[in-house]
Amino acid sequence: MPNPLTVAYFTMEIGLDADIPTYAGGLGILAADLMLSARDMKIPAACVTLCWQHGYMHQVINPDGSQSYSETNWRPHDRLTLLPQKVTVAIGGHEVNIAVWALSLKDSGFEVPVYFLDTNIPENSPEDRAITGNLYGGDGWMRLRQEAVLGIGGVRILRALGYAEINKFHMNEGHAAFLTLELLKERGFHDENVRPSCVFTTHTPVKAGHDVFPYDMAWKVMGDNLPWHIKKLAGEDALSMTHLAFHLSAKSFAVSRVHGIVSNRMFPGERIEYVTNGVYLPRWITPEIKNLFDKYASGWPSDPAALTRHCREIPDEELLAAHRAAKHRLIAEANKYAVSPLSENILTLASARRVVSYKRPELLYTNLVRLKEVSQGHIQIIHAGNAHPADRFGQDVIQRMIQRSKELLDSVKIVYLPNYNPELAKLLTSGADVWLNTPTRLHEASGTSGMKAVANGTLNLSTLDGWWVEGYEMDPQSGWRIGPLSQALDADDTRQIDAEDLYTQLQYQVIPEFYYRDHVRWIRRMKRSIGLAGYFNTHRAVQEYVEKAWGHAK
Repeated sequence: MPNPLTVAYFTMEIGLDADIPTYAGGLGILAADLMLSARDMKIPAACVTLCWQHGYMHQVINPDGSQSYSETNWRPHDRLTLLPQKVTVAIGGHEVNIAVWALSLKDSGFEVPVYFLDTNIPENSPEDRAITGNLYGGDGWMRLRQEAVLGIGGVRILRALGYAEINKFHMNEGHAAFLTLELLKERGFHDENVRPSCVFTTHTPVKAGHDVFPYDMAWKVMGDNLPWHIKKLAGEDALSMTHLAFHLSAKSFAVSRVHGIVSNRMFPGERIEYVTNGVYLPRWITPEIKNLFDKYASGWPSDPAALTRHCREIPDEELLAAHRAAKHRLIAEANKYAVSPLSENILTLASARRVVSYKRPELLYTNLVRLKEVSQGHIQIIHAGNAHPADRFGQDVIQRMIQRSKELLDSVKIVYLPNYNPELAKLLTSGADVWLNTPTRLHEASGTSGMKAVANGTLNLSTLDGWWVEGYEMDPQSGWRIGPLSQALDADDTRQIDAEDLYTQLQYQVIPEFYYRDHVRWIRRMKRSIGLAGYFNTHRAVQEYVEKAWGHAK
């Protein structure tokens, strides 16, 4: 029988590797980074997720900027191990069979298993086999079935695998909230017997991002899986997965300080603490940066705070050489897609994320006259990011980016890279000189791409939102902020103010400093940027979860 678990971590997606396409974005990447830190810190943990057959979409950007997509087909048996255990869950009035694959994250004799639940097996009908087909694909009916497999099926799989003792079940977003229903069933339908075993992290600062289902649909899909008092737990008018998670958790968390404030406003009456996200540093730094850390910040893998203590001891010329190696790789990749070649000697801005409106991906292009005036050949820009095939807004943004790369060719070179994935994220965050992030304030829950940047000495130029509020407060000399500290009342006013401030920062701060005397001031900022990585990492985040949530109930 397996040893008792400190935490069973449930997540709709996990981004361990580009060739295991069971993720769509930051939620999955964070889950993987947390589990890697849990392994290094020898915390008895297991992760439960779904084995998506097709993962997220493969993106092709056509010469005119339009996009085409194909399904990502992969073979789980190439990377995962199929286990003999199977369970069933009643969904839609019949039993759905669930198999499980495993991948073990091993290091120094300690391991954290990741379990991938799979309905694509011969025992199921074609309709049921499709439940674990496409990540975030289908309608509400399909999403309910997926979340039933994750939550209820996940608990049953853990029991079938022999995990009798699990101190905490951690729900990474509301997708996993149905696990509470299985625990209710195990524990006599007494809420007070379930609540001490559950914790919940919410990631979404806008109500539209929280799963809510009509009760008539929920009863048809979930049937007797729903307890008699479900409306008391999940809402009187509709089944809210977020409210279900809140009401059956001992503690609930946001993913940054500012997100905690926003979440408490969104859900009055709930008590939401926060653990600011981090990144798993060994995964995101380049070999050259790793060598510098090993040389000048001994012990940093187990004690990342050593980077804060020793970052300024790294010699200027060695840090600059390490960054230039990463920049060489990035420019080489970008030039495969460039209309006109980029140069390794030009200040390079990178911006990459899901293409959604609140991230304001086109803020830099609000005033093209100002952009040309600012650039004058001094900057070049690399973008990346995926838009869902059904997302017209995102696809239109990408198409305009491609068109601008041709229209602005004489004043600023712009390249858009397809298929944003972990490997490309590492290439961008390490090779760029500046990491640009422009979300509407109070809409970025945390953001971790900028944390990957600081670990490599790349400087952030960002709206004060999410994690960057905390990072900028810790050391304002580690990068730059966009816009005023206060929030403008009108969305259009905010955009205009932030855009002009972005141009001003580039024109009078960023560009002059980059080209000043062999980068001497720039390198000073790079070291201070690396200092932030001593805090914004998943070792610190995991330790906070251990202390605040995963430890034994008092």
